[in-house]
Formats: sequence, C-alpha cells, structure tokens
Amino acid sequence: MPISYPDALSLTTQGQTFAWNDRETMLYALGIGLGADPMDGRELPFVYENGLKAVPTLATVVAWGAGPIGKLGLNYLLVVHGEQSVELHRPLPTEAEIVADSRIKDLFDKGPKGAVVVVETILKDVKDGQPIATLTSSIFARGDGGFGGPSGGQPEPHPMPNRAPDRTVDLVTRPDQALLYRLSGDRNPLHADPGFAAAAGFPRPILHGLCTYGLTCRAVLSTFADYAPERIKSHAARFSAPVFPGETVSVDLWQDGEVVSFEARVKARDAVVIRNGRSLVTEAS
Repeated sequence: MPISYPDALSLTTQGQTFAWNDRETMLYALGIGLGADPMDGRELPFVYENGLKAVPTLATVVAWGAGPIGKLGLNYLLVVHGEQSVELHRPLPTEAEIVADSRIKDLFDKGPKGAVVVVETILKDVKDGQPIATLTSSIFARGDGGFGGPSGGQPEPHPMPNRAPDRTVDLVTRPDQALLYRLSGDRNPLHADPGFAAAAGFPRPILHGLCTYGLTCRAVLSTFADYAPERIKSHAARFSAPVFPGETVSVDLWQDGEVVSFEARVKARDAVVIRNGRSLVTEAS
C-alpha cells in the first residue's frame, strides 16, 4: 500500500508505557562490548549493580517497538536504518518507568530509490512527566517511493574535520555479539539466523546497526567523556555499511570544543560503517 501523503505526517502514537531496570542497563552495556575485561575499573560500573551507570545510547532500546511507523504499510523487506540521533535532556537513569510519545516528523520521496521516513520519539519519566531523551530515527524504505512528497529538504550531514583524527579506538566485537545484543529488543532474524541472512544477500548474520551505533558512543565515552555518561548530551550518526560479528571496528574521533566528530570503519574490509557522526560532550563539572 503506497504512503498516503500528507496524511502520514499526522500519524502519532501517544502514551506508550515502558520500563527498565538494572538488568536491562547491564545487558545493553554487555551487548556493546563493555566489561570484556572484568578488571577494568573504568568499565565495571556499566555492567555491575554497585555504582551502576547507564550508557546514553541505552535510550535507543528502552522503548523498543514504540512509534507509528507500522501504520505506514511499508515493505519491511526493503527497509534499512539510515540515521539515528539521541538527545539527552537529563542523564539517563539506570532504571525508570517512562511514557513514549512518537510522531512521523518528516517524509521525503526519492522516487524509484525509495522513501525516507523520519520518526521522532520523546521519552518522558512517569514520575514527573518531564522528558528524559528525544530519539530521531531516519528509515530508508527502498520500496516505497513515488508517493508524491517532497524530494529535498533533509538536513545536511554533519561535516567532518579535514585533518587526521585526534584519536582512534579499535573495538573488537565477539562472534556472538549480535546474539547478545538482540536480547535488548531487536529480534530480527537477520542478526541470528544464517539461512535468513543468506536469503537477504549476506554470507552470515550481521551486527545490528544500533549495536555499531552503541560502539561509537562507547568510543566517545572512553576518550573525550572520561567514562562519565552524564557529559554526553547527544549522539548522532549515519549508517553506511554493516558489521559482521567478530570484526574489529575502528572509530576515528575529532574534538573541536564540545563537539566530537566520529566515523567508524572495518579496516579488514576497507569498509566505512558509520559516517558523519557527531557527539556533544560537555566539560567535566
């Protein structure tokens, strides 16, 4: 069924309730590779309930399934994640009950190439009704173009510095990384079932894009945020290629004041997997 434009811009879901506790907080951290060295005192607080801290990008999974995108009638066999951003309005708690309010924020018609759907979700604390985080997801629906919407008007990608990286962090993923990460919400068989992955054109299951996104947040956290998650106020990136579990992801980082730019690549395949990344990192208090 083709996208009904502009009616689709009025699609919302309001008041969806979710909750998480220390178990989900630690599981997510393990899913993006924190705690691999149990003697590393800098990473232990993210995977141990004594003094537990939440990784800011945990916000992408605590309300898994929220939003009205299912009402669009997209061909999900041809849908890929294009961009993701998280804006933190306060430090992400290690446990909370929340309400998620979502809307279709923008739609762009790329004709035969497909459609770009932008979904915004605001997570609010049940206790005080105040926002905790705003998530903005850009979805590229390759089979749903030609609905008559605007073709242009998308924000320009974050410009990358024209110099060598200030830091590079090499993050090793485990062969079972996707099997662990999927327990945080995304049970797509593309990340677990070799037969399903082969039917989709991949030699083996791929890592979740949001897991790679979490890896880049981990790189920022360990370098320019000094493992203080409350210093990361936003984290945004574009997805450009998949990662296979077991590969090493190299994250290049550039610091310009409070802005940390980043890109990620798999050197072994000469593949850039994350582009135009931008984190806002405040000074230590």
